[in-house]
Amino acid sequence: MKGRPLLFHFLFWTTLYTLWVVIFRSYSISITRTMTIEFCYLIFITADYYIINNFIIPGFLFQRKYGPFITGTLLTVALSALGRSLIAFYMNQHYFYTTATVDFPSLYIHSLINISLWVLLITIGNMMIERGQAHQQLELMEKEKVKTELDYLKAQINPHALFNSLNTIYGHIEKSNQVARNTLLQFSELLRYQLYECTEEKVSLEKEINYINDFISFHRLRKDENLQINFQIEKIKPDLEIAPLLLVVLIENAFKFVSSFPDRENKICICLTTKDCVLHGTFSNTKDSQEPDVGKKTNGIGVANLKRRLELLYPGKFKYTIKNELHFYETTLIIDLS
Repeated sequence: MKGRPLLFHFLFWTTLYTLWVVIFRSYSISITRTMTIEFCYLIFITADYYIINNFIIPGFLFQRKYGPFITGTLLTVALSALGRSLIAFYMNQHYFYTTATVDFPSLYIHSLINISLWVLLITIGNMMIERGQAHQQLELMEKEKVKTELDYLKAQINPHALFNSLNTIYGHIEKSNQVARNTLLQFSELLRYQLYECTEEKVSLEKEINYINDFISFHRLRKDENLQINFQIEKIKPDLEIAPLLLVVLIENAFKFVSSFPDRENKICICLTTKDCVLHGTFSNTKDSQEPDVGKKTNGIGVANLKRRLELLYPGKFKYTIKNELHFYETTLIIDLS
């Protein structure tokens, strides 16, 4: 029942309590006494269930500490049975005024059997349900994995064809046109990195920075001379690895939304540094004043994909912040790469 809403837990125990009252009611005693007896059981069985499933099983059984698991379980049930027996003994003596002699050892054994049985049944039932749900989840994940792999293979068809076509185009460009040939070479190198270097889950940070440098050089050709690009790399730890093509999303947005003032400075600043195993990246650009909502515009597929990848690859190990001013836009990304 872990992970289910509080209302579910309340309805489950309420339904179980009602069934107990209906099934185990003895017409030789009042309904009030039956409800009291079953409610007393409910308190201890509920407490035992949550203690065992939330603390003892995760803390001992899942850690393969079988001795402490058995000891903790038996001790929990034994103490609950003792507590239930003491309460029942007191109630019989002072509230129900029963004429029959109450045998405390028999009362304790009866309580121990009932509590043990119900805690065991509910725990096993819950584990079977969770196992079934986990199996369904695994099947769904396998289907998603196959679909993702197929989509990835489909997506590779066009880039490979494009990569081969670029080589053909390069051979038809006149050798005297060095600008066009060099531009095509740069683009081919970017495509080659995405096709052949990014197949692994992680790449070296140094290799990723080299790709970023080529990316910046290529996009610099698309902008006019009034754009200043400041790319700083400081104290990069050489043996770090990073998931590929994360940082380039923010750099691409900087180029996409950088200002185009004819009489003022247009600027993109990119700074990458590492401290121990933590990567600090700052990506900023000037922007046109008529685009105050550039932050919203950047929340497209690229940035949404970036955030989702960060959540999956670096859960709890990254920080992504945005600073959006009138003529200035900055994103900061901090990732613990350890």
